[in-house]
Amino acid sequence: MLSKVLYLGELRTAATHLRSGTIIETDAPIDNQGRGERFSPSDLVATALASCMMTIMGIAARTHDINITGTECDVEKIMITNPRRIGEIKINIYFSKEHSYDDKQKKILEHAAMTCPVIESLHPDIKKTVSFLWP
Repeated sequence: MLSKVLYLGELRTAATHLRSGTIIETDAPIDNQGRGERFSPSDLVATALASCMMTIMGIAARTHDINITGTECDVEKIMITNPRRIGEIKINIYFSKEHSYDDKQKKILEHAAMTCPVIESLHPDIKKTVSFLWP
């Protein structure tokens, strides 16, 4: 993966995914001198965790013929100080009521989520609170 990040001024950046041309803009959050009109860089870290969990669950679901279409995540990032950093990421994963899952499928999906590359890359001091909410 290659990207290019441009500082636009006023605590805003534009990150371009070079292969696709997709652009993500970030803002500093309101509590850190920014406008909070876009995801902050630390928001993207928390959101990337949920996205990675969903992607790896999708791969496991494809492998084991499990339908997870319609699954959603709520993501909450909690900042702490000294130094300012992410202290906790809370993720609630809601599986669609249109599907049912047996215990083996639940175990497969939960294991996939909890071993995704992003969770494995985050510092161990960041608390990760993940709830799997089955129909």
